[in-house]
Amino acid sequence: MNYSLRKNLFFLSGIALFSCAQEPKSEDNWTELFNGKDLSGWKAVAGTAPFEVVGEEIIGTSVAGSPNTFLITEATYGDFILELDLKIEDLTSNSGVMARGQFDPAAREGKGLVFGYQIEADPTDRAWSGGIYDEARRGWLYPLELNPDAKSAFKMGEYNHYRIEAIGNELKTWINGQEVAYLVDDMDKTGFIGLQVHSIRDSTHAGRKTYFKNVKVQTENLISQPFNKDLFVVNNNLNKLTDYEIAKGWRLLFNGQNSEGWKGAYKETFPESGWSVSDGVLTIAKTDGSESQNAGDIVTTEKFSAFDLAFEFKLTEGANSGLKYFVTLSEGNKGSAIGLEYQILDDEKHPDAKMGIEGNRTLASLYDLIKADKQPRFMKPIGEWNKGRVVVYPDNRVEHYLNGVKVLEYVRGSQEYKNLVAGSKYKIWENFGEAPEGHILLQDHGDEVSFKNIKIKTLN
Repeated sequence: MNYSLRKNLFFLSGIALFSCAQEPKSEDNWTELFNGKDLSGWKAVAGTAPFEVVGEEIIGTSVAGSPNTFLITEATYGDFILELDLKIEDLTSNSGVMARGQFDPAAREGKGLVFGYQIEADPTDRAWSGGIYDEARRGWLYPLELNPDAKSAFKMGEYNHYRIEAIGNELKTWINGQEVAYLVDDMDKTGFIGLQVHSIRDSTHAGRKTYFKNVKVQTENLISQPFNKDLFVVNNNLNKLTDYEIAKGWRLLFNGQNSEGWKGAYKETFPESGWSVSDGVLTIAKTDGSESQNAGDIVTTEKFSAFDLAFEFKLTEGANSGLKYFVTLSEGNKGSAIGLEYQILDDEKHPDAKMGIEGNRTLASLYDLIKADKQPRFMKPIGEWNKGRVVVYPDNRVEHYLNGVKVLEYVRGSQEYKNLVAGSKYKIWENFGEAPEGHILLQDHGDEVSFKNIKIKTLN
């Protein structure tokens, strides 16, 4: 067979395979990915859990000794809207749906590894179904601590309707019509769609089944379904807000280009040295590790009362810094200005983490008052970006988050709060932390620390 003929046959066979994976199309622009009869257009990878077709359902069954197993489409997809129904009947049957999934067949000594965006199916009390997990790569991107109202959407023992939109760099999810997660991220632009049977730790859980049906996709003339609720957006763009965020009242506190909106604490202008802006990142340079004795702290020119504040920070080894709020600059003290502090610290290498009371000076804690209840799996290593968040509600409830997970909460001015202050270094300041409004401060503690994606929304 000559080269030209082989090339033409290869091309035609490729069209046939692609058509097989895509057909049949319905009149409303949906493509049925599961024909209701067999697994044409799909293949199982990365594990040994079996998938079978029974009636019009795809059933995946857990097996002992297998890693996560995925039934993935042979075709790959860029922008799409996916809908399917998923049912879990046992609390041990964690599952999920891969969107723009990736597969490395050579990984794990040739056994293969699936990684990428996974939309969770979580039957446990944690109830993070519809949240977005980066399988075998970065971990949780959108845990449902960011949208706790959506924890009730998933129903055990029933079919749950999933809608997943992957359009441009935006990934949005719904379960049973309820808005769940909103992620802006550009790591994967194309990939397969996949259905998961999770590994099991206990062999007695073998034989648990997960059910899928009505799997369909749109790839043309996509019309995004708007979110009506006021959802927090995990936005991994650099210092850029989505139209949705702007419409919901968010704005940047750091524009990524210069120091506009900030000045030195107890100064009229921004520090001439020490703090720098480069490539969209705000950085305090390393000096001698002393508190506010060099370039000094910086504060917002505005004051804030009730707000939702999100930011990203990156520590160097052994570094110390902090984000303070309700800073009034009225105390006339030396050193760092007084305020409630979201601690930013290398817990392992900085000695301040071992001081205080029961860890209340560790990362994400309310400094010297309340320890952050955090798990290592939700902490990024030194040198990587972590996401911080402080929410102050109009009724004085306050929450700290680290990488999307709430790590503490308290009520400003409550008796419990006053008791904590009375036992802390802040007891010398009358009504500490109870001002009706104040500046937001980034601390110079003589160590190199960087910040980006600082955004705020005022709350009424």
